[in-house]
Order: sequence, then C-alpha cells, then structure tokens
Amino acid sequence: MSHFAKLNENNIVTFVTVGRQEDDGKEQELCDRTGDVYRQTSYNTRGGVHYGPDGEPSADQSKALRKNYAGIGFTFDEQRDAFIPPKPYDSWVLNEDTCLWDAPVPYPSDGEMYVWDEAAQQWVTE
Repeated sequence: MSHFAKLNENNIVTFVTVGRQEDDGKEQELCDRTGDVYRQTSYNTRGGVHYGPDGEPSADQSKALRKNYAGIGFTFDEQRDAFIPPKPYDSWVLNEDTCLWDAPVPYPSDGEMYVWDEAAQQWVTE
C-alpha cells in the first residue's frame, strides 16, 4: 500500500490517505486528479529509518521515504524533503539527521518512565 499526505497552503499535513500499491510514486497524478497537493509518505519510516514488520530496521533502506511517516499537523519541509512532527516544547531542537525533535537533556536510560518538565528543563518520573 502507498500512503499520501495532503498538504495545505502552509505545507501542513491535513489528511493522510491510503492508495493502491501501483500508485507508488504517483504523487503528481493524485495532485492533478484532485487539485490538492499530496506527498507520498512511508508508513514504516521514523527518523530516516525504514522498519520491517518485526520492528527491526529493514535490509532495504531505500524504502525510508521523507524521514518520517506523516501525521496530521506535521510539516512537509521541501528543502529537507522530510515530514517533521510538531515541536513538542519550546526548548527542543530539530535533529537535522532524523527530522525529529530532541530534548536539551537526553532521555534517561534507567528503565523508568519519564515525562518532560519544560519549566524545570528536565525529565521527571510519571
């Protein structure tokens, strides 16, 4: 299956639809047919890595399309050819390699569950 993200005039994703597998790479035909702007997106891509059904990176990374699977509210950045999720907090910075947002402090790796406290600029336990 192919997936296509509909963009508004500000390149914000407003809708994601499923197409036929044979529609793969046929953005322009979809745009011409509907009069809207669509960009293809890869359902199994996150942070520039395509993942297989087992959750492991795919052997064929040519399927890693546009850095991230598009979601409503994501921005399509034409220069990066990437879908970028909404910025979760003012202090977070865009990672140019993954087109995901990084916290100013790395997430703890001790196995606990944390949430970001923007006022304190740190991870806190839930």
